[in-house]
Formats: sequence, structure tokens, C-alpha cells
Amino acid sequence: MSVSFQHPFQEIQFDLFEWYPKFQSCLAYFIDHAQHTGPVQTVAAYVNIKLPYQKAQQAPAPGQTWNRNPSEQPSSQPEAHQSQIAFLIPYVRRLVATSFDSPTVLNGFFGDEWEAGIGPIHESERRNYLFAAKSDTWLSVKSHYDMEDGQLIPFLRPLQNVTVEEIEAAEANWSEWLAMQDWMLGPRAPTVDATNPGSSARGANARRGRA
Repeated sequence: MSVSFQHPFQEIQFDLFEWYPKFQSCLAYFIDHAQHTGPVQTVAAYVNIKLPYQKAQQAPAPGQTWNRNPSEQPSSQPEAHQSQIAFLIPYVRRLVATSFDSPTVLNGFFGDEWEAGIGPIHESERRNYLFAAKSDTWLSVKSHYDMEDGQLIPFLRPLQNVTVEEIEAAEANWSEWLAMQDWMLGPRAPTVDATNPGSSARGANARRGRA
């Protein structure tokens, strides 16, 4: 069964069932190999995000309580449990916001299939970061990229290696969001000039200013 899937505010279409095994491959690579390597541990420490094995050392197994004596706490949990607490999006977000999302780093974290398995998420998070910067102040954006348990993002950096195509795609999707805020949907959707993707965004802004 093949389904063409289009994520909201995304232009790239891909086969969802073809993508998922590649995503699982990236997840397995990250859990079973990458998180235990020196380079990945170094980057994770620098951008202040805990790896799954570090979280597993802190969290008791189901039904287990810990003594407050650190020497009596379990040092690790089975890899199967680690995979349950590992979510890749926070790692992609942290790499994007700190400009550590180069192909070399992504390959180190997620393996050779990262473009097929993580690429759509990476592109989406880069766009989300652009939207966040456009939506609010630096301090507010930083607070949204901070994480619990002391995993505060140490710094924010502008996106690196941005292409014209990426900016134009973000402009078009931002226009869709502005239209959504104004309920300009379906038959009321603004007309987009194919040669000027930002035109509908400016039109929506102008209409909001007159409201």
C-alpha cells in the first residue's frame, strides 16, 4: 500500500511507508551506535542535551525504586527500554538551533541514511526555527528551545547554508500560516503569485493592518 503524504505547511511529498523503515534505521543507529561514540557525546555535551543512555542512568526501570545512595542506583537499563525514551526530534531541534546540523554531524548522529530517514524532519525543523525567529524575541525563542532537567540551550545561532529555495519555501508556508490566522482558507484563500512567493504574506499583513 502506497500513500502520498503531505505534512501540513510542507511542500515535499514522500511515501510515508517508504520513509518509516529508513527513520527506524536512523533511530536504531543513534541508539545502538552513535550515542556511544566520542564525537556524538562531545557535540551533545557542548549543546547541552542528554543522550538516551544518560537518561536511562537517571530514570528507574518500571516498578523499581531507587535508594538515594548513588552507589546503589542502577548504572543502565536494557537497550529496548532506552529506545522507548529516545525521541529524535529534540536532537534535531537542538542541532538546528545551534547550527550543528551540518551533513557531517547529522551523518554521525543518524547514519548513512539520515537524508531519507531524518531529512524531512530536519527540513521541517529548520523551517520551524525560521518561523520562531520571525514570530518572537530572542529571549522567547530561546525559552522554547530550552528543555527540562537542566538542558538549557547554551546559545542560538542563525541558520547556516540557507538556500534561496529554502527561504522562498519558508515564505510560501509563512503566507499559508498568516492566511490561517485570518481564516483565509478554501474559497477565501489568497492568490499566490508563483513568481513572487512572498506576495501573499505581504497581502495578509496588509489586511491585518487594516483590520
